[in-house]
Amino acid sequence: MTHSRIELRPSTIREANAAVARWHRHHRPVVAARFSVAAYVDGELEGVVIVESPKARALNDGYTFEVSRLCTKPSACANVASRLLGAAWRASKAMGVRRLVSYTRTDEQGACYRVAGWRPTGTTKGMPWTGGNKRTRWLPGIYEPSTEIVDRTRWEIGVE
Repeated sequence: MTHSRIELRPSTIREANAAVARWHRHHRPVVAARFSVAAYVDGELEGVVIVESPKARALNDGYTFEVSRLCTKPSACANVASRLLGAAWRASKAMGVRRLVSYTRTDEQGACYRVAGWRPTGTTKGMPWTGGNKRTRWLPGIYEPSTEIVDRTRWEIGVE
């Protein structure tokens, strides 16, 4: 059995968002991002990772980034997701980032994170994104959440 080689390439946010719109099971494309990386196998796009500034204010210290989207084609070959996570960490480290975080639903295994050297560091309680000075406060009924409200596992790589 021959294994195809996974080729990592820089990606535009537009290209990555198009893949998220096609393949992600429960998230929509992002509005803004720091960078994205694409994985190709035999010239075909197999997956993308999008990295942003952290959404949690407490993590936005200038040395932490967040993987906000990781998605692969349903028929993607093995290891594409873990290769993308590794690429996101290497690129972030090259920019001086000391910690990279990401979240998965608690009903997801997170195998690709473990393979890429990440570790689970906690669980966050699912809450609606309606508190504080957000769009929903000023435009009730117009804002539509981009994902289900579920508990999530936080994954980290970097600072020990």
